[in-house]
Amino acid sequence: MMLIEQGSVPQAALPISVLRDHLRLGSGFADDSFQDGLLESLLRAAMASIEGRTSKVLLARPFVLTLDDWRDAGGQALPVAPVNAVTSVTLYDIAGAAVAVAADRYRLVRDLHRPKLAPAGASLPAVPDGGRVEVVFEAGFGAAWAQVPPDLGQAVLLLAAEYYEMRHEAGLRQGAGLPLAVQVLIERWRTVRLLAGGAR
Repeated sequence: MMLIEQGSVPQAALPISVLRDHLRLGSGFADDSFQDGLLESLLRAAMASIEGRTSKVLLARPFVLTLDDWRDAGGQALPVAPVNAVTSVTLYDIAGAAVAVAADRYRLVRDLHRPKLAPAGASLPAVPDGGRVEVVFEAGFGAAWAQVPPDLGQAVLLLAAEYYEMRHEAGLRQGAGLPLAVQVLIERWRTVRLLAGGAR
């Protein structure tokens, strides 16, 4: 299984000004935006950490999931949530020739924690021997930061603030895990996986 983001979060969607206020950085000066590049990189790092630990996509963007075969032809779990739409399902044979699967042969089962691709009939279309299947979908709570659940948004800000405070002390928190306040905020969003990538 391989999951790849097909697009990054636009800078305009990131809460850079919110983080600046959270850090109580000065404002009203000609060089207010001087640290915006740093704040952006810290926010992206914090988001990646929170998303990785919760399997929740905070800001909407497209993904492509590549599988050698379905784990369960009766319904394939998608590795992140929430999933808003399945854009396409494409089968590839061993030579790389592609065949698009008609949209009426599958459906999205929406779930805040365990979305899946389900067949419209008895089973999902068979993957060619030696081939693969690619599922393109959009996931995320929304395109704007205001659509991110408040506890997850706060977790990102707290973690980005910690990265900011520790930026000159590389490696100090290595192996220390997330701060306790961040762990508490994300706990209800974490998904226990019994079979990674399988029907959950």
